[in-house]
Amino acid sequence: RLIKKWGGKEGWEIQKRRHDLKGRGMAVGIPHFNLDRLASNSMASHRLIQHIGKRYGLFVSEALYDRLNVYYFVEGHALNDKPLLAAVAAEDIARSLAQMNSTEIPMSEEEILDFLCSDEGRREIENALRALDRLGVHGIPKFIIEGSRIVDGAASPDVFARIFRDIVAKGRVERGPVFGEILGVGDDVISQGSYTRETLFENIANHVV
Repeated sequence: RLIKKWGGKEGWEIQKRRHDLKGRGMAVGIPHFNLDRLASNSMASHRLIQHIGKRYGLFVSEALYDRLNVYYFVEGHALNDKPLLAAVAAEDIARSLAQMNSTEIPMSEEEILDFLCSDEGRREIENALRALDRLGVHGIPKFIIEGSRIVDGAASPDVFARIFRDIVAKGRVERGPVFGEILGVGDDVISQGSYTRETLFENIANHVV
């Protein structure tokens, strides 16, 4: 499927050399990307991550996002398989809350499945897609820094280092998060942040074998 996407074997080989995703994956402990994974609609998974962020905070929602990247790109599961998605999400949310020593009750697998089978959060995701279109973002992954600077997700670490050094040098961030208001995520949640580099690598290590 990916070979077809890039116009044949030659185009696919060019993309692999350009982005070196295999090499970057190996560097962070991801042994392979599943090239036989099935393309699937990601609306349900995006709605779920948004909902979890508002309910439990960004540490839990971004850890879930990382888990679903492994679920899709490495394990090859479909993102619109709602029962399986609910089972994986319930386990990961409980794990994150336990890691935080939180007293909050994690959503059960049944609660998550009910949410996925509803339309809750769809309007916010559709609004975010329209905002991305206005910014000229038509593919993923992308990073939006200072509300307007768009960086390809496959950019090298040096690109990000230069951008962040520029921000440090000028002593301020020009704009805050683009999508907080659109997605209904409050400033209190955003200000709490998500996780550290160490917890990111721990999450990868827990799910990649």
